[in-house]
Amino acid sequence: MSKDIKSVIDEFYSSVNMTPKELASWLETEESQSVGQKKNDDESIGHKSGKQIIGLLKKKKDTYTDDDLSQMKKVVSYIHRHLAQQPEGDVEHTRWRYSLKNWGHDPIKS
Repeated sequence: MSKDIKSVIDEFYSSVNMTPKELASWLETEESQSVGQKKNDDESIGHKSGKQIIGLLKKKKDTYTDDDLSQMKKVVSYIHRHLAQQPEGDVEHTRWRYSLKNWGHDPIKS
């Protein structure tokens, strides 16, 4: 595994702090489905990404494809951009947090 690939995988795993089970449960909630940009159907981009993240987390690290690595880069980029836009005050019940959780990152999880 090349150094670049390893760094993408490491960054993904340090950015995504929810387990596949936590993320799957979250994606079933009304809050999860209420946020995000939607294209031609009823499911947001972030919600679809959450489903892909579950698959990535369940895969063995040495079986990732170029498409998997591309998705990991998108996830990391989204999480970093969105974290930089944190609103002031309590974020527990905010669309900001819900959106991040769709991408596998719960900002109030310790």
